Amino acid sequence: MAMIPSFSGNRGISVFDPFSLDVWDHFKDFPFPSSLATRSPETSAFVNTRVDWKETPEAHVFKADLPGLKKEEVKVEVEDDRVLQISGERKIEKKDKNDTWHRVERSSGKFSRRFRLPENVKMDQVKASMENGLLSVTVPKVEVKKPDVKSIDISG
Repeated sequence: MAMIPSFSGNRGISVFDPFSLDVWDHFKDFPFPSSLATRSPETSAFVNTRVDWKETPEAHVFKADLPGLKKEEVKVEVEDDRVLQISGERKIEKKDKNDTWHRVERSSGKFSRRFRLPENVKMDQVKASMENGLLSVTVPKVEVKKPDVKSIDISG
C-alpha cells in the first residue's frame, strides 16, 4: 500500500481506491450557483459513511458503521437491476433555547450508498441486521453447479 500515492494526507486513503470519497474536488473553490453545488447540507451527513464489501464462497457481505442510528432510521433496498442501496437519516438533536452549545461536530441529515451487485446473487434472499450501530447485509450467491463429468472409455 505504501507505493500507492495518497493525496488526502495520512489517512490511508488512496486516489486509486474506487470506494474512497476523499477525492480532491478541484471545483470546490469556484463560485458556482448553489444549484450546482455537489453536496447539500441535508445530504452530506454521512458522506463519509464507510462500507466494507467482502465476498465469501457463499455470499457478498456488506458492513456499514452507522453509530447512533436505530434500525428504524436505516433502509436497505434492492432494485431489479441488481443494485443494493443503503440509506437513512440522522435527525438533528432538538436544541433548547436555554442550552449553550460549545461545539457541534456530530453529523445529521440523509445518507445513501449504492452498490451494483454481480450476476451471481440471489436477490430474493438478501438479509440485513443491525447491532450496536453496525449494519450487516448478506447477499447470498447462486450456487455454481459443477458440470457432470463422464469418463469415456477409449477403444482400440
